[in-house]
Amino acid sequence: MARTVALLDLGVGNLHSVERALTQAARSCKSSVVVQRCLKGEDLLKVDAIVAPGQGGFSSGTAALADGLGEALKQAIDRGTPYFGICLGLQLLFDRSDESPSDRGLGYFSGSVTALDRTGVKIPHMGWNQIEPVGPVHPYLQALGGAGAWAYFIHSFHAQPTEAVIAATASHGNNTVTAAVHRDNVFATQFHPEKSQAGGLHMLAAFLETPP
Repeated sequence: MARTVALLDLGVGNLHSVERALTQAARSCKSSVVVQRCLKGEDLLKVDAIVAPGQGGFSSGTAALADGLGEALKQAIDRGTPYFGICLGLQLLFDRSDESPSDRGLGYFSGSVTALDRTGVKIPHMGWNQIEPVGPVHPYLQALGGAGAWAYFIHSFHAQPTEAVIAATASHGNNTVTAAVHRDNVFATQFHPEKSQAGGLHMLAAFLETPP
């Protein structure tokens, strides 16, 4: 039986490129994988895995999670459904963001999303940076290429957790960027696997093959 992966449509950013990358990554999987766009919360409770992309503002993301979508997403995560967040899909896992202080994220991870330090560097942080794993190398990061692998970023804010969930960092000027976070069935990256060439596709394929 095919494994169904929901691509969460937050109404912002690069949904098409993520969909293409997932479809391409699925071709390399040993088992059959079907990628479907998801707009309704009830659909999240019927799938085998969830990918939440986004390249846009925190307020737009929280608005998209209103009307039950956010609650359904939390239920699915609590049930153990594998979740992969990309960029905004990472930031929304936290309590709040300085980008939009009146809005509240999912609060799955404790901490906030803060602006990058602009001293001596261009913001948005845009381009290729090397990834440095924190602790044991997560299998998805190993699929990307492990320590020193290159990944593509485009962002002005990043998460600052208040708990030990950072899986990888990257350097940009004075910033030690939270590049990836992980706990249990939840993994998310500030960088864009769909823009990170072969390594990014290997990473997505590793996620698609994760047992439910």
